[in-house]
Amino acid sequence: MMGGNVAGEGRSRPWDPASPFICRPGLRTLGPRHPRPGTHLCPGSATGGLNLQRSSGSPSVAAAGSARAAGGGAGSWPRDPAGVVCVTRHWAGPVRAAAMLRPGLLCCALLLRLGLCRGHWARPRNVLLLLADDGGFESGTYNNSAIQTPHMDALARRSLTFRNAFTSVSSCSPSRASLLTGLPQHQNGMYGLHQDVHHFNSFDGVQSLPLLLSQAGIRTVLLSAGIIGKKHVGPEAVYPFDFAHTEENDSVLQVGRNITRMKLLVRKFLQMQDDRSFFLYMAFHDPHRCGHSQPQYGPFCEKFGNGEPGMGWIPDWTPQTYHPQDVLVPYFVPDTPAARADLAAQYTTIGRMDQGIGLVLQELQGAGVLNNTLVIFTSDNGIPFPSGRTNLYWPGIAEPLLVSSPEHRQRWGQVSEAYVSLLDLTPTILDWLSVPYPSYTIFGKKTVQLTGRSLLPALEAEPPWVTVFSSQSHHEVTMAYPMRSVQHGDFHLVHNLHFKMPFPVDQDFYVSPTFQDLLNRSVAGQPTAWYKDLHCYYYRDRWELYNWRRDPHETHNLAADPSHTQVLELLQAQLAKWQWDTQDPWVCAPDGVLEDKPFPQCRPLHNEL
Repeated sequence: MMGGNVAGEGRSRPWDPASPFICRPGLRTLGPRHPRPGTHLCPGSATGGLNLQRSSGSPSVAAAGSARAAGGGAGSWPRDPAGVVCVTRHWAGPVRAAAMLRPGLLCCALLLRLGLCRGHWARPRNVLLLLADDGGFESGTYNNSAIQTPHMDALARRSLTFRNAFTSVSSCSPSRASLLTGLPQHQNGMYGLHQDVHHFNSFDGVQSLPLLLSQAGIRTVLLSAGIIGKKHVGPEAVYPFDFAHTEENDSVLQVGRNITRMKLLVRKFLQMQDDRSFFLYMAFHDPHRCGHSQPQYGPFCEKFGNGEPGMGWIPDWTPQTYHPQDVLVPYFVPDTPAARADLAAQYTTIGRMDQGIGLVLQELQGAGVLNNTLVIFTSDNGIPFPSGRTNLYWPGIAEPLLVSSPEHRQRWGQVSEAYVSLLDLTPTILDWLSVPYPSYTIFGKKTVQLTGRSLLPALEAEPPWVTVFSSQSHHEVTMAYPMRSVQHGDFHLVHNLHFKMPFPVDQDFYVSPTFQDLLNRSVAGQPTAWYKDLHCYYYRDRWELYNWRRDPHETHNLAADPSHTQVLELLQAQLAKWQWDTQDPWVCAPDGVLEDKPFPQCRPLHNEL
């Protein structure tokens, strides 16, 4: 039995999607090992005067005016706990020192450290990153009425939902490496898949998010980084985690699809925390295909853990089955019985992930940390269907993105039209945790600069962001097909560097029922019920320019249209600048070679391209 029998275990308080995040009362600590109840920082009076008072023998700061207004005398507290902030271990030294000198210095020390009197418990900020594997827009949040995703929908009601979020690369390992470094794949070195025969790695000198957090834990504040699920990046020295249960030390099915096992690992991780900030990375393996690796579980592993003979049982999962005729077929997927059955299986695994998300949030709420945790949900790349994963067309790079901040409730339930990238997640998380990005170089060249931005300002007001970039070089080791793209407003430009070659197809997608049916129909000359044909899919122009507003399916290439020459040249210049800024080794390809000395420049090849 997978996941173990959870009967008899101490269950945490259920996560109620309909209720606001809840503060769990508890001891407020003045030191790392000496909890003292009753220590608070309270709002001042109308004149801003703060006094040092005593209550039950414990030193504390009280606002005399606020205390009286709450119905108490000197030394009593406002009755509304929302006006209370505890003193955590980070401020223990300044608190003691100030209290020994004079009462007013206690308030000054706290205010200088905190920057303001917050209206909630002053606990360390945390981050929960929820990542789908080959996930798309199959959720109620993104207007898919055929699938049930109550937990993602509930999270969306407490999030800002981004309508125009994009991955910087449409491949698993490169996307995860880019997400965890803030650097595109051509800059961080993870050109293709990490494990087995592919063996791609990020460069040794890259400073990743978990590495920066581990360094911050030594230098400034105590931070703990954990990963549960599919890691698929390396080397270990670049991506260290204090707490790791991944395919490197466990079965990816157990830590990435068995939501009961994942729930218990989250509980274990949280029980190891005291008052440290944490970064928890939940990398689900759902809804990735498993047809070529574990075909006995179905094309999307939809049978794994469903209780049928030989399938095992996941106690916390209530499988949802969908009829092929009921699914919504995206425009880029052939509307055939084979593809519909494929989508129905995918829906089932998305439902398993959705229930897993609910379990994870329940664990955080039960531990009393949800209301000071930034929660992010997204996916690594497009769904594994034609024009999806490994492509830089919209189906390959468009991603769901929910960002839930307990400190930015003003935009909960709203939708942002801003163009954002998964390259923005590292700057966002560093910003949330107040961890600076270091100054360093790779291979002794120019200083690495993040081209992404923090998304926290977008949680306060809609930003005018209209440009994102993408970069693809490999997927599997044999699939060298470098592409670069820029999206700016209504226009999308794709540069296919190997346009003389046919576009490669990965083995996972090749054996899928959808592609096999498409291939067989094409060979037999039968209708494919697809918006493209295989020849058009394989052989692409060097430059592809699309107007998304007028041509949302990207079928009419405007690159050779004289009326769009100015737009084409503008986007080409934007793309080239980004490639230079991110030290792209392919910046001069395919008609030039990059020469670094005496200074970086493109030397022409005169190859008639």
